[in-house]
Amino acid sequence: MPAQTTTDDPHGVIVAAWRAESARLVGALTRMTRDVDMAEDLAQDALVAALEQWPATGVPQNPGGWLMTTAKRRGIDHFRRADVLRRKVAELEHASGGEEGRMPDLDAQIDYIEDDVLRLIFLSCHPSLSADSRAALTLRLVGGLTTAEIARGFLVSETTMGQRISRAKKTLAQAHAAFELPTGPERTRRLDDAMAVIYLIFNEGYAATAGADWMRPDLAHEAIRLARILAALAPSELEVLGLQALLELQASRMSARLDPDGVPVLLEAQDRTLWDRSLIRSGLEGLRRAEELAGRGQPVGRYFVQASIAAQHAHAERAEDTNWRRIAALYDVLATAAPGPVVEVNRAVAHGRAFGPDAGLAVLNALPEGVLSDSPLIPSVRGDLYEQAGLHAQAREAFTEAAARTKNDGERAILRRRAARHP
Repeated sequence: MPAQTTTDDPHGVIVAAWRAESARLVGALTRMTRDVDMAEDLAQDALVAALEQWPATGVPQNPGGWLMTTAKRRGIDHFRRADVLRRKVAELEHASGGEEGRMPDLDAQIDYIEDDVLRLIFLSCHPSLSADSRAALTLRLVGGLTTAEIARGFLVSETTMGQRISRAKKTLAQAHAAFELPTGPERTRRLDDAMAVIYLIFNEGYAATAGADWMRPDLAHEAIRLARILAALAPSELEVLGLQALLELQASRMSARLDPDGVPVLLEAQDRTLWDRSLIRSGLEGLRRAEELAGRGQPVGRYFVQASIAAQHAHAERAEDTNWRRIAALYDVLATAAPGPVVEVNRAVAHGRAFGPDAGLAVLNALPEGVLSDSPLIPSVRGDLYEQAGLHAQAREAFTEAAARTKNDGERAILRRRAARHP
């Protein structure tokens, strides 16, 4: 075994090692056992062993390798106890190089292990699962979050989330979901599914749909971590790079989205000196690499275009410096690449800023009757455009309607304040 090192916070090291390595661990074990439930159990056994041993023996120099070796040993022991599955013992011993007592050289296996992580992402985002189930399972299997952490993020009880995750695993088993890397058009579709799940997780963290909190930063940051994992696994995919850039550029504003009293602050009123410059640099670099791929002929999609829009805000040192005409043009592109009512509402905002409130209202009024009827989005944007046009009574009515529709306490407070500005 490699030498152990001491630390004042072994529990913190264990948590960090688990978050960094859990996806590789569960992915490799799923490949070996062909059973995602068993793989997760074995990985959890290794985590428990670390919690029991590392505070006393010290932290190993290769925490991830220690967890992998321990989990493999537990798997071998399990199959040895099951006579009907002795064939699996040979498979696991072969995967361990036939030397159970020696720490595996994980660097030599890195390509295979990274494929395992991508397989695990595709499995968690399997088309047989609902969007909510995909998000929960991805956070559990790929993110390494506990059921309690995921439940807190989505404002449900731990029991409810546990049942959701359990049902998702059963659905995968019933669908005979394969732990394989799809190819061709199927790979593109599954990659789209994975990106959609990560984006869903980020949005719930960045602008919570319900509850008392305006944001849930833990979910947003976990989504960024997942996006970075996906970008590392698929570095030649323009849209994957675009997703990472988009999340980083949007998340850069999070420190400015609440004032010192915890009151939400809208984009144009934010103190931009509070924006995270390191996230902006990383996001712009990811966007630059995506632009290179676009220059080589890869088609652009929704995440790349949205990242390009976010970059326009990042480049503006002051709200009044924002190039709204460029943003409006980008939203026109987005409306073609990813048409939908939410894009049209945001396009209305951009056109209103770029060409005046009448232009924005024209985009908004072109939406079909009844669309997004349960959302505060349309009346809040309509109120904003009326406010720009000096139509105070209409603005007050629109903001009041939007406040009645939202399920988020922070958003409701903003909308009521905006309504109150128009007596």
